[in-house]
This record gives sequence, structure tokens and C-alpha cells, in this order.
Amino acid sequence: MNDFSEYKIKEYRHWEVFVCQNQSYLGRCVIWCKRDDALDLTDAAKEEREELFLILQELRKALIKIFHPDWFNYAFLGNGMRHLHCHFIPRYAKSKIFEGTKFEDKLFGHNWKTDHDFITPKVVLDKIKLSLSDALKQ
Repeated sequence: MNDFSEYKIKEYRHWEVFVCQNQSYLGRCVIWCKRDDALDLTDAAKEEREELFLILQELRKALIKIFHPDWFNYAFLGNGMRHLHCHFIPRYAKSKIFEGTKFEDKLFGHNWKTDHDFITPKVVLDKIKLSLSDALKQ
């Protein structure tokens, strides 16, 4: 795995949570399994599965509190990076403004697709990370 440590929001026993650099979906995160040989969700140990659901619940609660998404998508793909991880994607029926940046979910109600042209200014990404990190501490 590349060094994404500057994007880490919270560390758990079996998982780490990172804010995505591309915030085309405001609050989008990746939940990364810490076990080096973890490849597929069905191979997750009981403890990993239990902790994962706890993380999903905590992250969902934090996002609702700070950004008020209308829905959530959870994706375990592994197409580009062959390691067990979850894309946590908040979905929004209406555009959101955060720190002067407009976030628009143009595909709300349909499958998510990353807008690779969307650029999250570093200062905004840092504020998103801080907001999520603070919300997960509570």
C-alpha cells in the first residue's frame, strides 16, 4: 500500500479509516484491513467482520452528524488494489457547500462513479479530515 498516513482518520485493532483524496462524494472514506494477506471480504476473520460493522456504524453516525447525507453506499471491489478494503460513499440528493467548495452528487439514485476530474483543495480536504476525525472521537 502506498503511504496514505496523512489521510488517516482513525485506527482500530484490525482496520484503518482514511479520508479519500478525491472528495467528489463529500465525506468519502476508505476502510482498510490491516492484515497484510487480507484479500476478500469472505476471508475476513470473525473479529475483523465484527469490528468492520462497528466502524461502518460509527462512520455513518459521524457523517450524518456533520454532512447530513441522504444515503450510503459501501463497495468492496478490489479491482485496482488487490487488498481487502471498503469504499464508504455518502450520497446526497442535493448539492452541498463545505468550506466554499460545492459538492454535487450528479448520480444520486444510481450507482456511484468517481469524478476523476474533481479536485479537492488541500485546505478543504484537511478540514473534511479534521471534521471526520473529531466526530469519530465522540
